[in-house]
Amino acid sequence: MYKATMLKIYQQTLNNSVSFNGVGLHTGKKCALKINPSENNSGIIFKRVDLQENNLIVANYNNVTSAKLCTTLANEFGIKVSTVEHLLAALYIAEVDNAVIEIDNEEVPIMDGSAKPFLEAFLKAGTKQLNQERKYLKILKKFEFSDGERKISIEPSEKSFEVEFQLNYKNKIIGKQKNSINFLTDDLEKVYESRTFCLFEDIEKIKKIGLAKGGSLNNAVVVEQDKVLNKEGLRNNNEFVNHKILDLVGDFLLSGYRVLGKVKCYQGGHHLSNMFLKDLMETTSSFKTVAINQIKLKEKPFQVELNKLAVSA
Repeated sequence: MYKATMLKIYQQTLNNSVSFNGVGLHTGKKCALKINPSENNSGIIFKRVDLQENNLIVANYNNVTSAKLCTTLANEFGIKVSTVEHLLAALYIAEVDNAVIEIDNEEVPIMDGSAKPFLEAFLKAGTKQLNQERKYLKILKKFEFSDGERKISIEPSEKSFEVEFQLNYKNKIIGKQKNSINFLTDDLEKVYESRTFCLFEDIEKIKKIGLAKGGSLNNAVVVEQDKVLNKEGLRNNNEFVNHKILDLVGDFLLSGYRVLGKVKCYQGGHHLSNMFLKDLMETTSSFKTVAINQIKLKEKPFQVELNKLAVSA
C-alpha cells in the first residue's frame, strides 16, 4: 500500500542514551560504547573516554586515516577510532543526525557483524525532533570515480538516496550478486541484518597484517569453497551484497549530510567509497546543500515504525 505523507524534515537525535559492550573485530579488545543525545548541528562525534584530553573525533570524511578492511577515523592529535561503519549506518537508517558516542577503546564493537543490534536499540530508545532543519546533499550532475576495475558513480535523484551495488567473486557461494535499495521507500531489514563476511582462505593473510583478532563465526560469515561455515547459514539470499550496501551507507554519512542521489558501485569497499567521497566533496559544482520541507514516503510496516521514531509531523 502506498500513502503520500507530507513531512517537514528536522534534525533528529536519540531520546535516551544507549549502551553496548563487545569486542573489536580487528583489535580483539573489549569495548564499552554509549551513544548519547546531542544538540542541533553537532553531527556525530566520538569521544574516547579512556583518554583525558584531545579525545574528540568528528565523524567526517576528512578524518578518515585508513580504509583497509574497515573505516578508521582520527583527530589532529592522532587519536583514533576504527570500524565505525556499521554504527554509522545504523544511525543513518534510524534518522539520527546528532550524537556523542562515548567509547573506552579504539575500536567500535563488532556485535554480530551487522548493524542490527545497534538499530534495534535505537528503535527502542526512540528519537526526538530538534528545531533545526536537516540539510541534504543534493547531487546536481553525474560524478564518477574508478580505481582499476572498481567503479562508483552518483547521479541526481530528486527525493531519495538509492544504492545499486554489484559484487563479482570467483567463489561460487558469493559469485555475482547485485541489489538495488531505495533508502526512502524500501524495507531495509535485509540490509541492516546482513553481516560482514570473508573467505576462509583469506583469514590467515588478514591475521598476518594484525587484523581480525576478534573475528569469529559469531560476528562474521565465513565462506569456504562451496559452503558457509556458520551453522545458521545466511540471513537472506543477498547477504553479501547487502552488507556491502550497509558499509557504503555508513561511509557516506561521513559526508556530514544525508544524500539525495543514486549511487552505482561495482566491486567497491571502504577504500573506494572514501576516495570517492573526498573527490566528490571537493567538486562543489556536483552538489548543493538543501533543506527539504515535504517528502513522499511509501508506507510499509518497517517504514511506519521507523517514521514514528524519526519524525514528528
